[in-house]
Amino acid sequence: MPKYVFVDETKERGYLITAAAFLPGDITMARRVMRGQVMPGQRRTHFTKESNARRKQILDVISGLNPEVRIYDASSVSRRKQREACLEGLVEDLMACDARLLVLEKDESIEELDKRLLYRRVRELGCSETLEYRHLRAQEEPLLAIPDAIAWCWHRGGHWKTYVKEMVVSVRQV
Repeated sequence: MPKYVFVDETKERGYLITAAAFLPGDITMARRVMRGQVMPGQRRTHFTKESNARRKQILDVISGLNPEVRIYDASSVSRRKQREACLEGLVEDLMACDARLLVLEKDESIEELDKRLLYRRVRELGCSETLEYRHLRAQEEPLLAIPDAIAWCWHRGGHWKTYVKEMVVSVRQV
């Protein structure tokens, strides 16, 4: 069954890309639920700026949405190649699971590089007709808050990592 995948990166103490996948029929409800987590005065939820109590509340909400989360770890790859290695591994997995949409958090400094890499990779793997990719700002796509939260917890370690471990279906070293 096709999936929609939302991605965020973490560069703190290594390099990870976290991908949260949903079935298309679950997207509208999941967006509504995550928009509901944005507090008055906020443009988006950003896990690093939340209190611990809010973090737990947000994680409980995310857990209830039941995302399929995969983590791509390029910490052992040279710094210049980390994002590329993660995205290449991610696209391979997206092709295998019949993903239809990939949404990455917009970062103008790397967007053109991403587009070139994704353009090349989806053609190499033969999924250019089926996989669409977009770069959006976190305030434009509320589901980007999910990989942001899980990546923060994974990197933070300790009880935070334990809190999200059940949501993570795989960690792939790339």
